[in-house]
Amino acid sequence: MTAPAPTPTPTPAPPYGYVSPIPVRRAHLGDALASEWTKIRSVRSTVWTLGTMVVLMLVIGLGVAAVAASEGGNMGEESALPLGFFGMLPASICVITLGVLTISSEYGTGMIRTTLTACPSRSRVLTAKAIVFFLLVFTVSLVVAFGVATAQVAMVDAAEPTGAEWARATVGAAGFMALLGLLSMAVGALVRHSAGAITVMIGVLLLPLVAALFMFSPALKGLQEALFTYSVPSQLIALYSARPPFGDSGPAGWETLLILAGATAVVLGGAFALLNKRDV
Repeated sequence: MTAPAPTPTPTPAPPYGYVSPIPVRRAHLGDALASEWTKIRSVRSTVWTLGTMVVLMLVIGLGVAAVAASEGGNMGEESALPLGFFGMLPASICVITLGVLTISSEYGTGMIRTTLTACPSRSRVLTAKAIVFFLLVFTVSLVVAFGVATAQVAMVDAAEPTGAEWARATVGAAGFMALLGLLSMAVGALVRHSAGAITVMIGVLLLPLVAALFMFSPALKGLQEALFTYSVPSQLIALYSARPPFGDSGPAGWETLLILAGATAVVLGGAFALLNKRDV
């Protein structure tokens, strides 16, 4: 009798696909934040713009305080903190430039294609850029504004600032700068061209005030007053005051920050909407 043939051993099925030796997980906002932080701290434009901003705030702020102290004038019931405005206004141009370049430079170099390939969620990319930019500018502005304000109070013969005045001159001023830069970043996302977006923001900063200076017609008086009251430099002046600095009406103190935050939210919302609809 013939023995039965042995049963062949089945060949194991090959593994399905490629298994990475590196643990794989879903990307989240933290990864986008880390990526944007690496970008913004490794490019030269950040160092130059923020460095220039710090120099302008220090040199002009302390210079104005030194002039006020040398003149021997007494500011009466006013504190010396509003003198910080003189350094904040030119420094805001640096923040505008950095805000635009944070996103528009990627369109200019084509890096935006790599960014959106690595992170297809465009909303996540813009959210990460906004958070990193806002926190960076707010922190640097807060430190410098506090240092300048402390030096101005020590140098100038003026009234002792209240806690509310200190808060507006430090936290409020830093928030104003960060929001203005965030608005610039949103305009950069809409225009997608560095020079064009910076030109638009410089116009937003200066044009209303300059236009109001040349409105001599009585028919334009209402428009002239509105431009004087709500222009960016006027809003920055009003931030340092608890009362409207121009007449009996108009925003003052923290109200100016709320107005800028509202405008920034509207433009940033438009940037989110168009970023999801446009091709790169």
